[in-house]
Amino acid sequence: MSLINVGDQPDTDNRMNKAAPKILDLQQIFTWMLADGTVSKDDVKDFFTQAQGIFRNASVAIHPLSAVAQCKRQTAQIGQTPPRLITLEWLTEWLARKVNLPFYRIDPLKIDFAKVADVMSANYATRFNILPVELNATDLVIATAEPFRIEWEPEIAKLTRRNIKLVIANPVDITQYISQFFALAKSIKSAHKSGGQELALRNNFEQLVELGKANKQVDANDRHIVNIVDWLWQYAFEQRASDIHMEPKRDFSAIRFRIDGVLHQVYQVPAVVMIAMTARIKLLGRMDVIEKRRPQDGRIKTLTAGGQEIELRLSTLPTAFGEKLVMRIFDPEVVVKTLPELGFPANDALRWDALTKRPHGIILVTGPTGSGKTTTLYTTLKALATSQVNVCTVEDPIEMVEPAFNQMQINNGIDLTFLDGVRALMRQDPDIIMVGEIRDLATAEMAIQAALTGHLVLSTLHTNDAPSAVMRLLELGVPYYLLESTLIGIMAQRLVRTLCPHCKSAGGEISDEVWQNLVKSQDIPKPDTVHQPVGCPECRQTGYRGRTGLYELLTVTPAFSKMIQAETDIHALKQQSIADGMKPLRVAGAIKIIEGVTTVEEVLKVTSALT
Repeated sequence: MSLINVGDQPDTDNRMNKAAPKILDLQQIFTWMLADGTVSKDDVKDFFTQAQGIFRNASVAIHPLSAVAQCKRQTAQIGQTPPRLITLEWLTEWLARKVNLPFYRIDPLKIDFAKVADVMSANYATRFNILPVELNATDLVIATAEPFRIEWEPEIAKLTRRNIKLVIANPVDITQYISQFFALAKSIKSAHKSGGQELALRNNFEQLVELGKANKQVDANDRHIVNIVDWLWQYAFEQRASDIHMEPKRDFSAIRFRIDGVLHQVYQVPAVVMIAMTARIKLLGRMDVIEKRRPQDGRIKTLTAGGQEIELRLSTLPTAFGEKLVMRIFDPEVVVKTLPELGFPANDALRWDALTKRPHGIILVTGPTGSGKTTTLYTTLKALATSQVNVCTVEDPIEMVEPAFNQMQINNGIDLTFLDGVRALMRQDPDIIMVGEIRDLATAEMAIQAALTGHLVLSTLHTNDAPSAVMRLLELGVPYYLLESTLIGIMAQRLVRTLCPHCKSAGGEISDEVWQNLVKSQDIPKPDTVHQPVGCPECRQTGYRGRTGLYELLTVTPAFSKMIQAETDIHALKQQSIADGMKPLRVAGAIKIIEGVTTVEEVLKVTSALT
């Protein structure tokens, strides 16, 4: 090995210096690493030889930084700083410091790739391995991992009439997004072109509604549309989205992803392209493509890039500017999770298991839409659905098809309601019945009748907390004595974003007033410090990754049951439930804060409706 001397390294303040290499190579990288102590003199030869072997033997050309990262070595210890794994992300930031350029982390959610794809062709970007990432009236920001190879810079500056600003980015990300962004931008432009020129929007409302009919339609099976839809799904899976929103607007149509409970703008497409995309998805979901005036439901099964089966539930809605489509993404791995993996505290998991093993009675799960009620029920039923047990569900709609259950979907079009569904299930010799939602008195009474005749019934309600479910059923008109004899448990829940384990930091503080607002009269000492979100590539700079549940489990004890009367006081019910061992939702959140799972802001946000 013949590394150049440290004194011979190029002038990084002047990357156009003639002494500077025209391309970054392993020799230059290891010279710098040796100079700053990243690698020791004892290890540098073996390290360099390993990286050189990976670089030369790669089946496809790779960047030298990738070869170094694939060695999976650690940095040498410098002073009190402990060694750390040399990853590609770490190397990219390190390179940016070495060449005095900003480090740029490419976030696809924040890049208008149709706009940046106009700057240069895909072949040109591939040739120099550069990617335009930001464009405004005066500047063009271009990401590269080759800080010395900038012969293209004057040409692009002249063609775009903008100042070129170079940033250093992960070379693997650059290669990946060159392929994705330019291909997608091309597909959208081609689909738009095939749809003809869009008409100018007019102020008359009726003309706006008829605008789509006046445009030449793009074929839903057009290869460009197929490519766009396939990319949209794979991109959503990569970003861990739970929902995809396709929303027609006045000028352009928007695509948004819901990630960890928060909506993110992803892209805007021309209206004619959105119409074709919606038609393509409706076609795959076996929905009526022609019907655009009424809401429709459907479902699709597809595969991720890794071959995992994913189910999407479709819902359309007619709006002033066209048909809005929402796709909810269901991961089949959800129903095989255990209660602790969903966020259940160990004590509550034991109490919940005891409730669900009772031979008969009613168990309710409450919370707003999107709080994870169905996931909890599916996980519970999956554990209960053995070969000796007949589990039947009636849902609207069926959230996820599960072979272990006998699932029925209500259909108001043929007068098949929850009431009719439960009545039919009663004649199917069930052991456990899951009613998707108790919405009216008739359904509640039928569920109670099922419990009285020896069945275990699980269902959902929309209430803020567990004790309020009793009041809600009484308000529907359910006689108190029937509740007293059938209700065995109620659980309220919420979902909070969890702190990213890769970047969260301790050191935050919480005031006495805020802490007392969370724990109320519970004797839970305030932590000295709490964890805070930071932001890293793993969490897309949000500081949060994934969600977990907050649970409030009310077990109906004899003392609580006696309090269920026609004129029941909600405050008395809450006090008794706490005395019986229920931890309120905010207390459950406080415990998650102490454990470093989430933040004060998250807990307060999802429990803001509670008093």
